[in-house]
Amino acid sequence: MVKKIEVKQKTIKKSITLKGVGLHTGENVTMTFVPADVNHGYAFKRIDLEGEPVIEADANYVVNTQRGTNLEKNGVKIQTSEHVLAALVGMEVDNVMIELDAPEPPIMDGSSKFFVEALQEVGIEEQNANREEYVVKDVISYKDEATGSEITVIPSESYQVTTMVDFGTKVLGTQNATLENITDFSSEIANARTFSFLHELEMLLEHGLIKGGDLNNAIVYVDKEISEPTMKKLEKAFNKKKLSVKPNGILDNLTLHQPNEAARHKLLDVIGDLALIGTRIRGKVIANKPGHFVNTQFAKKLHKIIKQERRNYVPEVDLHATPVKDINQIMEMLPHRPPFLLVDKILELSDQHVIGMKNVTMNEPFFVGHFPGAPVMPGVLQIEAMAQTGGILVLSTVPDPENYLTYLLKIDNVRYKHQVVPGDTLIFKLDLISPIRRGICEMQAHAYANGRLVSQAEIMAQITKVKGN
Repeated sequence: MVKKIEVKQKTIKKSITLKGVGLHTGENVTMTFVPADVNHGYAFKRIDLEGEPVIEADANYVVNTQRGTNLEKNGVKIQTSEHVLAALVGMEVDNVMIELDAPEPPIMDGSSKFFVEALQEVGIEEQNANREEYVVKDVISYKDEATGSEITVIPSESYQVTTMVDFGTKVLGTQNATLENITDFSSEIANARTFSFLHELEMLLEHGLIKGGDLNNAIVYVDKEISEPTMKKLEKAFNKKKLSVKPNGILDNLTLHQPNEAARHKLLDVIGDLALIGTRIRGKVIANKPGHFVNTQFAKKLHKIIKQERRNYVPEVDLHATPVKDINQIMEMLPHRPPFLLVDKILELSDQHVIGMKNVTMNEPFFVGHFPGAPVMPGVLQIEAMAQTGGILVLSTVPDPENYLTYLLKIDNVRYKHQVVPGDTLIFKLDLISPIRRGICEMQAHAYANGRLVSQAEIMAQITKVKGN
């Protein structure tokens, strides 16, 4: 279930720049985190290309996962996006533009540590819009039959992630890692570095596919005997005079931060890849042998489910609960009176949204002529009912609403989906599109009946003080 929660969206207070080298391209790169407006989400901007094209962090733009999660939109590419995205999710930042002058973010030390520290340095601020969250109600899974990798999400009170890693090698063995609260990301997960096995490294070096790596940004697990010629190649590639294998089976010059650093890094990757869903998750993710392919396939599946639920979304309200405002309290705020008062109760009210309801009966005067023998509520009156409900939202911002009138300024993108007939209970939900300024309110309005959307519109209204009051 997708819902707005009483947590404000966040961005960073100011821009901050990092410089480094891309792991696979070997190119020098300058990357800048830039504050973004509400509902912007995460996006990458290639400032080195004509027109400075933008690629949103969207699972549908994933084109390759062989050596990281790579995105492409209209021929423009971003490689290895996951470490940067994990840092943003881990720091609970919702809206940021990531500017790059190369196709790949800097690898830094192979973790999210330096990105997290940059975000902490500039600070994070709340924005004037509530965060959206996908609340997991059912078990959802994706399994890659070829590898046995599987990701499942189950209901939970918060976003949690557990990874279980088993590559079938003695040197790494079986490892697990768990993040029980996203607030622990910076201290528990952010510094977990990327890793590779010796046999993979040999292949990548042989094909020139890892130009920006060194022993400071990748842990190398030695899963096979190293011949003298291979050791010489590694020393040359990493610009080291002498390399050796530590007793724990990794190449020297690096010390593990934690014994299960590999599992922690896989957890970091899961968080970064699932950022491509575009919506926060309230659920527990369990990833068995995760990798970028299974991660992003799962992200695409969830993205599709969320998109479908948005289409079929109906607010969950208790019609029997004591209303926030009953009909008498509504009439204290609105000047409308029967037969033109078209909202019976206000069920929810915040500074960002309002939910109201109306019981549609055959006694409505408009059914006499619309239409004889086939009563249908006029669409314009559905819009009027939503506007009256929105009037409660905007009038609640002034201390003396009885001294104001609400006027419609504009109605856009009106859609009628289903007929409303006698016996229906209409639920109206209106959300602010932008902050209320000078009494002008822009709202996205939806009306529901019988468990489905019946009409929608974008409404702009203004409250004006009555002369003499």
